[in-house]
Formats: sequence, C-alpha cells, structure tokens
Amino acid sequence: MPSIDIRHAHKKPLKEAKEKVTDVAKEIAKKFDLTYGWEGNVLHFERSGVNGKIALAKNEVHVTAELGFLLSMLKPAVESEIRKRLDQHFGTA
Repeated sequence: MPSIDIRHAHKKPLKEAKEKVTDVAKEIAKKFDLTYGWEGNVLHFERSGVNGKIALAKNEVHVTAELGFLLSMLKPAVESEIRKRLDQHFGTA
C-alpha cells in the first residue's frame, strides 16, 4: 500500500500544537467519517481505506498514513491537502 510520510517543522508549544491537531482531526472526522484518538503525543486516526497517525514532537509534526487501493489513486491530492492544513495551522516550514 502506498504510504504518506510528511514532516513539518513548527515553533508552537506542544500543548498548543496538540490543540491545533485536535481541531484539524475534528474537521476531517466530520467531513470524512474518521475516528481518532490520542495516545500520549500521537493522534491515531482511521476509516475505511486509511490508517495513520500524527506524532507531535517539540519542533515537528510527523504525519504518516497507509492508503487503501481507492485512496492510493488520490495520493497526490491527499498529500497536498495535508500540507495545506499543516501550513494553515503551523505556518510554512
């Protein structure tokens, strides 16, 4: 399965970064029927056709995801959307 692996630098305190990721997860969950939950500083998310996580570190957001067959055809668009949202919430890298 194709995978997505995106690293994005940020300068926000970890608590604020976690709030931003939660806000994005809520938006996406509502739009795409996604389930998500935090385990420490890692947000795990899934739905049919995608399984991934967003790991937060002091200066970095790391998004990884495995895409199913149908979504694999949309990988460039999915990556572009992720990068757009990271830029919106964390600034350009």
